[in-house]
Amino acid sequence: MSHERTWRKSTYSGGQDGQACVEVSLAADALVRDSKNASGDRLVFTVHAWRAFVAHVA
Repeated sequence: MSHERTWRKSTYSGGQDGQACVEVSLAADALVRDSKNASGDRLVFTVHAWRAFVAHVA
């Protein structure tokens, strides 16, 4: 069964054509995808690993 996910772009994204941007979807896991290729490959992280990554780069 497939569930629709909610995706969020960074508030730092200008939304301009050609800009590199990623989107993240948080649920029981964290999925990350290229906003220009929404149907392409995705990176999968545990929520714990995603929070650790964000804390490190923030």
